Amino acid sequence: MEIIYRQGVLMAEALQLRTRRFEDFWLVASHMGDPKAAVLLLFPLAFYVHRRTGIAVIWVAALSEWLNLVLKWILFGERPYWWIRQSDLFSENPLNVQQFISTCETGPGSPSGHAMVTGAVWWVIVSSLAAFFHARTGSKVLAAVPYLFYAVLLGCVGLSRIFILAHFPHQVIAGLLTGVMLGVCLNRSVPEGRPLLFFLGYSMALLFGALLLHSALQSIGIDLSWSIVLAKRWCSHSEWVRMDTAPFSSLTRDTGALLGLGLAQFWKPGGWTLPWVPRTLCLALSSLALHYVNSFQLPTFPPLLFYSLFFLKYTLVPQVVMVLIPGFVHHLTAKPKKD
Repeated sequence: MEIIYRQGVLMAEALQLRTRRFEDFWLVASHMGDPKAAVLLLFPLAFYVHRRTGIAVIWVAALSEWLNLVLKWILFGERPYWWIRQSDLFSENPLNVQQFISTCETGPGSPSGHAMVTGAVWWVIVSSLAAFFHARTGSKVLAAVPYLFYAVLLGCVGLSRIFILAHFPHQVIAGLLTGVMLGVCLNRSVPEGRPLLFFLGYSMALLFGALLLHSALQSIGIDLSWSIVLAKRWCSHSEWVRMDTAPFSSLTRDTGALLGLGLAQFWKPGGWTLPWVPRTLCLALSSLALHYVNSFQLPTFPPLLFYSLFFLKYTLVPQVVMVLIPGFVHHLTAKPKKD
């Protein structure tokens, strides 16, 4: 592995040196690949364009990120930004590399969660777009355009993770391949119209399944906090190490979003049928509301309180997008009935 890691950081150094002027682009690409962006940005956009696709985005994002967490616990995997400092290979000839605000994630590095979730979630979107284009025009060339965009997007997200020293190239490739396969498989079983008990069962199974695995690994002597220790030690700015990038944060985000998805369909089965103009208003209001939900600062101590509130925070997201905002817009724009 030392050879693979060494070649990986040399590639990251070359990428930084040759594309430093595109730094802002790489940071935006990395942000767009964040699993959090799938829930807060892609979900409302997809939902108001096509209900099933929006539900599929939440479903696929949650399951793929949960599986990524499990794989990281099992496979471990260093991250470049701390491996460079831990390794003695570059003590005499230090690498000319730089960390960024989104570099210092605290979980293990293999496989890349950004690449894995992006590959899975965006497959849902582009396959839906391709089917729509083909049905409307009958053109296979036009239907292939979304897949071309998909390939470019995956490349940009993958390179951005290498650029900021968050992942080695082999971790990105593993994440992309796994994500594409998950997207293809999970898109076939979207739980639209399922009862609340289904989502409650899934949410609790994922939550307690991960906690049991964590306890089992700890009981056989595997310290799963090793990556957090290294992140705090080798991140160039201590404030860049945040609890919302910790492994348990992704777990509570995924299980909260699934439970919220079930609650939203329970409160208003089938949702509201809205024309395009009200749906555009829904998207604008939902984006504004989710911005405030995301920016709301949670207390980080004690940790159990933080993770509990983080769970509730993402349980709220589907309620806002699927129930509260559409309900408000429906009543706002509904024509009064004539006597």
